[in-house]
Amino acid sequence: MSVTQQRSRLTAAERREQLLDVTALLAAEDGFHRISIEAVARRAGITRPIVYEHFGDLPGLLEAMVDRENERALAQLAEVLPSEIAGEPGEALVAALRGYLEAVRAEPVRWRLVLMPSEGAPEVLRERIRSGRTGALAALASVLGPGLDSPDPPLTAATLSAVADEAARLALEDPEKFPVDRLVAHAAWILGRLEG
Repeated sequence: MSVTQQRSRLTAAERREQLLDVTALLAAEDGFHRISIEAVARRAGITRPIVYEHFGDLPGLLEAMVDRENERALAQLAEVLPSEIAGEPGEALVAALRGYLEAVRAEPVRWRLVLMPSEGAPEVLRERIRSGRTGALAALASVLGPGLDSPDPPLTAATLSAVADEAARLALEDPEKFPVDRLVAHAAWILGRLEG
């Protein structure tokens, strides 16, 4: 079976996912300003009308991609954020950081879009990032108050989130220099100094 025949055998749902994958990859590689229906179609090995059929226009395609990646990023965060802190708070926070960094390393294209939006990123992406960040910070603050006895759980959550996001950016920018184990070990060292 030829590549063309294989491409034509995708279901509508599979084709939609393929086009969203290609769009996310192009955004991460070249920036949003370089994305066009033509570029997406070319990379997917199809014609432009197929892209239009699924998304209507370029803004529709970009918004669908942003919504999907945002939803998946939030699902990954929900898996790693502690719902409560029992035992040693530092251990729970380090475990959450490890989970977050492993999620980032597993899906670098997604997390580049979230943590390092490229040139020309649409406002819808920035709005989804703000909204997702607000929700994640609220969830983290809700466990930090009782778990850490923080005098200001929202500020503690924002501070810890900033450190985690910077670690994630380092892991994305130079994974050889900043492997997950190095970043987690350093965070554990910092938390140990703060607790001691």
